[in-house]
Amino acid sequence: MSAPAPVVAGIDGSESALQATRWAATAALRRGTSLRLVHVCAIPVGYPPGFVDSRVLREALAEQGSGWLAQARATAEAAAPGLEVETVEVTAGVVPTLVRESSAAALVVLGTRGLGGFTGLLVGSTAVEVSARAECPVAVVRGAERPGPVVVGVDGTPASEAAIEFAFAEAAARDTDLVAVHTWTDLLVETAFAGGAAALDFSPLAQQAEEVLGERLAGWREKYPDVQVTRYVSRERASRALLRHADEAALVVVGTRGRGGFRGLLLGSTSQALLHHAPCPVAVVGVTHHTDQR
Repeated sequence: MSAPAPVVAGIDGSESALQATRWAATAALRRGTSLRLVHVCAIPVGYPPGFVDSRVLREALAEQGSGWLAQARATAEAAAPGLEVETVEVTAGVVPTLVRESSAAALVVLGTRGLGGFTGLLVGSTAVEVSARAECPVAVVRGAERPGPVVVGVDGTPASEAAIEFAFAEAAARDTDLVAVHTWTDLLVETAFAGGAAALDFSPLAQQAEEVLGERLAGWREKYPDVQVTRYVSRERASRALLRHADEAALVVVGTRGRGGFRGLLLGSTSQALLHHAPCPVAVVGVTHHTDQR
């Protein structure tokens, strides 16, 4: 049998990347797989001729990257003793490299802010682009590993189905609970009735939302009978509900795109709110992603 796909972590010398490295090492250990630390050396362009020798610059950047990778390796080995760790340094574009790495990875892990080749990652366009284009789930890590349930956003789309699969597997691997969040709202109706919206009977829509969530979870609860599941349905914006549950979560899991209460997720206002404000790691799972938990 072939070895399980590795967990990949982006390294850039920042403290945020080291936090992500610790988290990624623990995730790899839980999966029984290896950790691949990748530093992308992006050569600056636009300097006037004679300002700096390109060969000297490349050598300096490569030496700096090697030092960052060595630091990240030591951090990973301390967080997960016995873990197999590989380091890779690439001279290329950041996003294309991470997307290419994702094609053979179980999970790509990134920090919330960076230096060097990962400047602006996260929160910024690079993170959004990687999350949207990656061929495996992408976890954006804020802070250290912490206990708590896994929270997943459920909206009934194929993307959220992949997110549910990932979330159940994560909860099982962590031996923790799962909180499934489904929100609904009808902004057109509420806006049309303005102040009179409180008098409307939303109970049929609320019942329908309960049924949608139950149907989406049914098969996965049979596959993971040991995972304790709490269902949460509310009439509000998805970002508000997910951020509220994120306060006590170890991880929040969302799909790449949604409808209804999760319209535009990802990439949209809900994803931006989570990436900017969630106090815990956020995993973005695309519709073609499959978990490789072991």
